[in-house]
Amino acid sequence: MNKSISGKKDGKKIDLQSLTLYIGTIVILLIFTIACRIAGKDFLTVRNIQNVITQSAVIAVIAIGQSIVILTGGIDLSVGSVVGFVGILGGLMIKAGMPIGLACLIIIAVGVLVGAVNGSILSRGKVPPFIVTLGTMQIIRGLTMVLNSGKPISGFPDGLKAIMNTKILGMPISILYVFVLYAVMILIMNKTRLGRWIYSIGGNAKASKLAGIRTNRIETYAYIICGAFAAIGGILLLSRLSYADPNAGSGYEMDAIAAVVIGGIAMSGGKGNIGNTLVGALILGMLKCGLQILNVPVYFQTIIIGLAIITAVYFDKSKERKAE
Repeated sequence: MNKSISGKKDGKKIDLQSLTLYIGTIVILLIFTIACRIAGKDFLTVRNIQNVITQSAVIAVIAIGQSIVILTGGIDLSVGSVVGFVGILGGLMIKAGMPIGLACLIIIAVGVLVGAVNGSILSRGKVPPFIVTLGTMQIIRGLTMVLNSGKPISGFPDGLKAIMNTKILGMPISILYVFVLYAVMILIMNKTRLGRWIYSIGGNAKASKLAGIRTNRIETYAYIICGAFAAIGGILLLSRLSYADPNAGSGYEMDAIAAVVIGGIAMSGGKGNIGNTLVGALILGMLKCGLQILNVPVYFQTIIIGLAIITAVYFDKSKERKAE
């Protein structure tokens, strides 16, 4: 199948994909509602809905950046390590008396720096994204342990807690953060040249280069965006827990990738709707919340989520084969 330079699907296909995703969400909701009712428990409660939203917020934010990278045909395995690193770094700065706002800006700058390093190495050195980000994942995780000798940090001021633990009209403020961040990125991806170029590179990198697009630079921008969103996710996690753990963020890279894949963005790049990544993150959150309510052992939860990822990829590839 020849890929177009833009790499985007036509509107009808995107709508069909979204419809399938939304139907799947409703089916999962019904399954857990019925299963929990049989087990004598409630799934559709205000508290559970708030838990799903709050727990999904961090992954949903990290998944925005991961979506951008995957749309270029790449992948970033370092995002979970960035979450842990900026948590400890931010914790040290805030405990030292630095204003929370300034600490947050430095944290985001660190995420941008990590993304710039990842993007520069893979785009200029032509090193596979998997290898580059696997390496930086290990380096950053090691640096996290060095920062505070592997010790957690607690006892933060209330101002930090308020970032995530404030409620608006009885609902977590995380809803506002996620809505605004997704709205901004959807606008960028659909209405700007940067968004079109990102789709273009994922659709056909060689054709994009021949068309005059500076593919190396755009790939680097994609990883910078990814690093920034990983850092924002780290801030949100630090605020929600009010506790900086050097092991925080472990496995978050896989959850972010899962949200992207479940949301229908093709791992080969160039295809998908970034807005659906949010739905993917919420589905992942529902799965975890529902399985916990049903007291399903953690190892079985991992198996079920893994099966969900494989199923999502299988159906995506099946549609690609039919299109051919």
